[in-house]
Amino acid sequence: MLAEAPGAPWKPSTDIKDPGIHQRHRGEKHQPQASSQSSCVSGLELKSELVWEDWDPGREFTKTLVLKNIHSKLQKLHVRPPVSKIFTTFIRQMIVLSPGTSFSMPVCFRPLQRCAYEDSIEFQSKDDSFQICLRAIIPCHALEVPDSVLLPLCAVENSSKTNFLLKNVSKLQTCFQWNNTALFQMSPEQGLLKPGQECRITVVFRPPEALVYQQQANCRFGAEGDKAKSCCSVLLQGTAKYPCLQLRNPDTKDDKEQCGPELHFGSVAIGQSLQKHFDIFNPSPVTASFSVSPLPRGVHLWESEFICDVSSSKVAPGGSLRAVVSYTPAVVDSVSVEYFSVKCRGALNETLLKLTGNGIGPKVSLSSAVLYFGCVEKGGAVVRTVELVNSAPVEAFYQWDLDCTGNSVFSVQPASGTLRPHSHTTIKAVYRPTQPIAHYRRVTCIILHRDPVFLDLIGTCHSGLQQPEILKPEHLVCYRHRRQDLADTVSAMQKKNEVHFDQQGVRCPGEEQLHPEPGKTSSTEEYDQICLGCMEPISRNSLSSQRVSMAPSELLFNHEISSSLLTSSTSSLPVSITNHTRGKLGLVWTAAQDSPFTVSPPSCDLAPLKSTSFRVTYDPKQLNTLHGAQLECFAYSKDNRHKEGQLPCPPWCVTIEVIGHSFQPGKEHFIPRCSLQPPQVVFPALRVLSCRTVLLQNSGALPLTFCLDHSSDPALADVVSVVPSCGLIQPGKHQILTLRSTPTDDGPKKGFGLHLRLNAAKHTKELTVVSVVERRCVSLEGGNGLYFQPTAVGSRTRRSHRIRNLSRLPLRFQWRIPGPDQELICVEPDAGDLHPNESSVQMWSFSPLAEQTYTLKPTLTFWPIQSPRLNVSHVALNVVGLGSKGFIEAETAVLDVGEILVGSCRAIQVPLVNNSPCSVSYCLSVQQILLDVGLTYDPRTEPKALQLGCERGTIVSHSTMLLRSTVKPHRRAQYLWTISYQMLNASGLVSSPPHAVCEVRAEGVFPTLQVIDVCSGGSVDRLSKAYLWELFSLDRLNEHMLANPSPAELTYRTPTMHSPSSFPTVFNKDMLDFNFGAAPMNSEPSIFVLLFYNPGSIPVDWAFLFPSDQQIELEYWAETGEFSSTELYQMKVQDKPLFSISPRSGTLLPGQQRAVHFTHSHDSAGKDRLPVVLKLSYGVETLLIFQGLTVERDRPCLHVATRQHAFTSVSVGDRTPPKQVYELHNCGAVPLRYEVDTAVLSQLKADNFNHPLLVCLNPEGELLPGRTAMLEWIFSPLEPKTYHMDIPIHVQGGDSTLVRFEGCGFDSPTLGSITPFNCSDTKASEPRVKRVSLPGQVVYLSEDSVSLGNIPVCSRSSRILFLTNVSRTDSVHYKWLKESYQQVVQIHPEQGGLCPGESALCVLTFTSTDYPTCYHLDVICQVILEASLTRYRDAWQRWEEEKKRQRDEFTITDTNLTESQGVLIDKKPVAAPVNKGPPFSKYKTLPPICPSGDCETVVTICALRAERRAQREAAKSLKRPEPLQPALLHLGVTAHSHGLLEYLSHRPDQFNEHYRCFQPVKPQRPEAASSPAGLPSTTHGPERDITVLVFTSLLRDVLDDPAFTHYLMTVPSKPIPYRLQETSSSRCSSSPSSLPPPDCPTVSHPTPKPHILLSGTAEQKEQHNVVDSEGTVGRSRNEPRTQNTPHTEHVPADMCEDVLLNTLQNLMMEAVRGELDLTAHPRTVILPPVLTRKMSKARTEKKREILRNGKEPAGTSVSPSTKHPKSHSPSVVHPDCKLRRNFILTMI
Repeated sequence: MLAEAPGAPWKPSTDIKDPGIHQRHRGEKHQPQASSQSSCVSGLELKSELVWEDWDPGREFTKTLVLKNIHSKLQKLHVRPPVSKIFTTFIRQMIVLSPGTSFSMPVCFRPLQRCAYEDSIEFQSKDDSFQICLRAIIPCHALEVPDSVLLPLCAVENSSKTNFLLKNVSKLQTCFQWNNTALFQMSPEQGLLKPGQECRITVVFRPPEALVYQQQANCRFGAEGDKAKSCCSVLLQGTAKYPCLQLRNPDTKDDKEQCGPELHFGSVAIGQSLQKHFDIFNPSPVTASFSVSPLPRGVHLWESEFICDVSSSKVAPGGSLRAVVSYTPAVVDSVSVEYFSVKCRGALNETLLKLTGNGIGPKVSLSSAVLYFGCVEKGGAVVRTVELVNSAPVEAFYQWDLDCTGNSVFSVQPASGTLRPHSHTTIKAVYRPTQPIAHYRRVTCIILHRDPVFLDLIGTCHSGLQQPEILKPEHLVCYRHRRQDLADTVSAMQKKNEVHFDQQGVRCPGEEQLHPEPGKTSSTEEYDQICLGCMEPISRNSLSSQRVSMAPSELLFNHEISSSLLTSSTSSLPVSITNHTRGKLGLVWTAAQDSPFTVSPPSCDLAPLKSTSFRVTYDPKQLNTLHGAQLECFAYSKDNRHKEGQLPCPPWCVTIEVIGHSFQPGKEHFIPRCSLQPPQVVFPALRVLSCRTVLLQNSGALPLTFCLDHSSDPALADVVSVVPSCGLIQPGKHQILTLRSTPTDDGPKKGFGLHLRLNAAKHTKELTVVSVVERRCVSLEGGNGLYFQPTAVGSRTRRSHRIRNLSRLPLRFQWRIPGPDQELICVEPDAGDLHPNESSVQMWSFSPLAEQTYTLKPTLTFWPIQSPRLNVSHVALNVVGLGSKGFIEAETAVLDVGEILVGSCRAIQVPLVNNSPCSVSYCLSVQQILLDVGLTYDPRTEPKALQLGCERGTIVSHSTMLLRSTVKPHRRAQYLWTISYQMLNASGLVSSPPHAVCEVRAEGVFPTLQVIDVCSGGSVDRLSKAYLWELFSLDRLNEHMLANPSPAELTYRTPTMHSPSSFPTVFNKDMLDFNFGAAPMNSEPSIFVLLFYNPGSIPVDWAFLFPSDQQIELEYWAETGEFSSTELYQMKVQDKPLFSISPRSGTLLPGQQRAVHFTHSHDSAGKDRLPVVLKLSYGVETLLIFQGLTVERDRPCLHVATRQHAFTSVSVGDRTPPKQVYELHNCGAVPLRYEVDTAVLSQLKADNFNHPLLVCLNPEGELLPGRTAMLEWIFSPLEPKTYHMDIPIHVQGGDSTLVRFEGCGFDSPTLGSITPFNCSDTKASEPRVKRVSLPGQVVYLSEDSVSLGNIPVCSRSSRILFLTNVSRTDSVHYKWLKESYQQVVQIHPEQGGLCPGESALCVLTFTSTDYPTCYHLDVICQVILEASLTRYRDAWQRWEEEKKRQRDEFTITDTNLTESQGVLIDKKPVAAPVNKGPPFSKYKTLPPICPSGDCETVVTICALRAERRAQREAAKSLKRPEPLQPALLHLGVTAHSHGLLEYLSHRPDQFNEHYRCFQPVKPQRPEAASSPAGLPSTTHGPERDITVLVFTSLLRDVLDDPAFTHYLMTVPSKPIPYRLQETSSSRCSSSPSSLPPPDCPTVSHPTPKPHILLSGTAEQKEQHNVVDSEGTVGRSRNEPRTQNTPHTEHVPADMCEDVLLNTLQNLMMEAVRGELDLTAHPRTVILPPVLTRKMSKARTEKKREILRNGKEPAGTSVSPSTKHPKSHSPSVVHPDCKLRRNFILTMI
């Protein structure tokens, strides 16, 4: 798109007077560019225009126009130069161009001012003219931008971008600037473009919502500094979509897990890391930007143990991103829970990922808890071993709290180390006593991140002078039991607050602290008390362990004195030991030989409850180094040494940690290289004593000493204690520190630093310790409020509610609901544990008891798991619920499923609607009723045919639920199910009576099939439909196929091969005869076409099964015996085949039809039979016995449709019983003569009191081959009963046929009883479906049967039929055969032709005779294709010509001729035998010329040649053309005529609806009565034509008269004039003699005037005056009329009948052609205004003259309203006008 600066419109320059110039100002809206392309015009190649762009006023610019002749002829061009003087050219007026030559024309441009110019040069050739445009344009600013820019699909709150080119297509430097919006941003926003320069503009699309956006981006451009800039625009289009992300855990495939994904890390070793991943999938069509962050928690004291490697990224549409999460647990035996929030920018929801993991530590145990060294001599040593086992999958760091450098009598190797997961190591313990006493020490093995384990070391030292009692392990057990009783007593005193102890065992009355229960001291506390030197080794009770104590617990040498002040390397510090017992104790220190630490005195005695002091001396042997040791002192009792019977008391061991350094002043201390793991220790936020372990690892090559530095904050010693608080760590070794603390409320929230001084220097290591009690916090979802939706009274509503633990402690919670509220609400689970930062979802249930609003307040109680039922907290939840009333409805009150196959299933959906404000919990039930009348069943045992897919459930408020159900009817019946519902309460029990929701109706049906039409062809084409209907027993077949199948018939629901016998098992015992009739041998096959129709609503699969179709093919070895004669016969019938069906199977959809062809071949004489099964899948099966008879050609054969015929019931005493017919058919090839055995009739008459019970009117007759005859019978019952009469019918030279006639007599109907008219067999029925056709049939009847019903005698009825040619290419000729029907039926026209696709209207007129008769007529119409008829005529003409030629010509035999002409014969010639001489020939040839001597030989040779020649001539003779075999159409006509009095008495309301002809039809004597003398006959001939023309002219003039038209409109409102009979008589006598009176009845009483219906044509009017049964002639037309005879002023009735008949025929033809819609709604006629009758006679005459001269269309009347100038009323055409027009056209 070119966008240019808009400006002023084009105007011609005011200075230039030439009108051909159009100039443009700067800033024009559209500036065309110069075209450099050439074009071809009139055979010339040239440029379409010349454009000047760069020019200045006052100068001259020249361009050359080149013309090239590309035509093959010489061209002469006349040139018209430019009109203005601005453009000039110097050329002559004519240019001549030869083929292929060029001509250059210079054009000069001399501008005067700077404006746009335009002109043209015109060229005129011989055939055409064209112009070359000359233009001068002014350069202006122009930018080229695209019309629209489509941006990529973008996510909401994200951005997408694209770019396009902005090009300066002008010759000027152009400045541009875009107007940006918040939705679309342009970059660069402004700029400057040189001529021809391009700039790439970037568009950034930032949609705020998911919509389709379109916006015009405006760009202003022009010269730099120009204020009135031009503008161009670009349509920016963008579509925004909401992004969506799904989190998928690849380790699980559970769909529920995908909705709320979780990553379970399981158990992970402390200090180690485990990685797992999850996938972030983007199912949306846009790129999704997201961020991953932990969900905010209540307290942030340490970093999260879960780390995700993805914090933010993008996922392409349909793509996925894998994120890795690392879990590093920090606390042993704690469950870590974290929630990661995946926030997608622009998405509607937020996805949470739950991360869980469990930190586990090592599990270390000893193989033995006691090592017994026995008795050892002083100075000796004993070694024992024990296994240290790590059974956890975690590496374990351990350290023995024992000085193994000689400062103890016991040593353990190795003293520290690591244990790999699931491994063990051997610990070697050595006992080296130095004093003759019993030694016992409980040594602690400290485990990192795990409670310590203890090892009891027992040994006794003897010397030569002293042999103390040997201490054994069993002594410890006995001593423990003895001391346990004392511990229980002290514990009881403590519970009564009589005595209190601190954690060191010191009595402190009045202090209230939490202590563990007696006997529940943990291993960590036990180790802590051992380190303090106050723990009795035997007892686990800290309250009874106050025996010996030492103070202080550590000694630091040279740590408090500065190195510059240190003058001597030897120093000593005091230590005191207190005896808390009531006995005397002996104290013995264990001294090492090379140790720099010594104690003096090394031993002493200590009185009861006394203290003594010792001095520890540090004398290092090596300078500038570090030293450390653990000194031990054993205290043993001296009171029970020599008491017999008293158990030995084990000694107590107290220890002290000492460290020191020997660095000289000025010497730099070792630089420590160590690590502290973990660097932060967090104690549980609970006011209880707890311990944590820290690993101090010396990673350097020099020893390391540490001590706790309290100089910065001395109060920290009271908050946290470290064991050991000082010590020496050898290179590569480690020290496990145990921290003990009791958190307080006033502790720092972020913790404090605990400093470890390293190497007695300024080097420190800081350990962050968090020891603070924090308030337990649990958050409730929804701001402590829970709201339930309206709930039905008695039912239950469930809703989820989330609680979250925001504290660092694992909590245990429990909901407390007040007693009265427990019937309304409940929660699951009501108790549980919550790990730190974990959320729990509870399911609340609300069950209202009344229609009201409830406000309830349950309480959440929670407390730390470490202190059961202590420090309990409470949070209240506000629950609000509404109780309401619910109900269920159905969208449709009655759901009709329709018809369903019995035994099959159909899924249905019943929409249930809940319009109440609450959800409804329901229980559905179904009540079943069978609606069939007369059907008996037991409702209790009848299986339910309707199965509900869901009988219980819940429908939310204001919603619809599709109740999926299955209908499976078990029988053919009409089902009615009533679906009811009952409300369910909270317990799932029914709480309301049943309420009906809807009704479901269905009908169980079986597949049904019906034969609705039948036709025949071939040898039986002349059989009527009624005859075929009886022949095939179609009524019984239809009745059987509509019946219910028996269970046996449903043994095989579909056609299968199931019988091993050639006689398959037939499950239905009913057999039906399918009689194919009879035909002569070697005649055409008998073809029958049955039209099958599916009247049901389900598809039907049908199949005709021959015996071979049901027989299983057995192996050869399984077949035994020989075939029987019946089996051989059936095999012959099936192999030939004599019977064939096409198609033999198929499927019919509901309402669908299918024609099935049955064929019987007549190849051999005899009677053929074949059992065939008609099987309907899932329905009935019928055994059909196919029967067909083939008669020898010389044998007469009489065939009847059935040997049992039922007459129409006749009332007893009927004086005129109706005539009835019985049809006979000659199926042979020769005529036959039949005769009814009248002797049987005579005997029957004699047996019934000489009453003619049954009379045959034509008992004998002759019947031509293939024709049918009607036996007329009169059945007159004598009494009301059913008669059975067997009447033989004899055939001369043939077999007799015995027919059983059945007739029923009934009493004469009385007043009020049912008349026999209602049960007549000729009652009009609905026409069957048509178009059952034979192969090649192209003409169809609109109806194949006409039923007139009950009619009076001497009545005339008419029906309209249509013959339709369905062929698109062939024309046909049709002809109604008169011999196929009696004289009572006439059809007009009798013959005619039909073009392709044309329809012909035929009028059938039925005139009943004067005797009551039951009519069963078969009217035949033969149809011949015009093409076949033309070929037949051509063949016949050729045959005639050839016959004439052979008659006039003869053939001369010559030896050179080998061929002869064919001989015409009437019949097929038969070659004569050789031995009988020369064959007979009509013409004889001359004898050959030969010598006389060889005459006989020549004659013989000639005879032989003549014989062969005759044979060849017979073979080549031209046959006579066979007559055409026309196609036959059968029309059945049925009626039952009754006597007048009988009809009038039973049908008085219908009597006047029939037109009665009082000249009865006498088909026996068709003589016509002579016309009256002196009067012309109006029934036929020229007189009738003249009369019709006269009346046509008169009616035309009368109907065209406006006054007459107006009179017809107003005459109904006028009164009927009174006229005397004499006046009528006079008028009758004075009427013109040329108008004969109408036919009048001879009866004396007046008869009602009949209604004129459709009646016969003009041909049947000749039969009005016929001879009656007595031989007398009816009344002549010139017979004088009586005075009472009515006289009419109208035309004769027969002529009016013809007029009306033709009118209706025209209307019907127009309706068939679509020109007239008979079903259209009648429209209102708006009448013209009333006109006065003052129209001048001249005007009327003039109008009539116009009509006569044909200036107006014939038969068209001019409405007065169209001629009246003042009339403004619209004229609407009424269908009656069309009727009148057709009436006039008929008259014309």
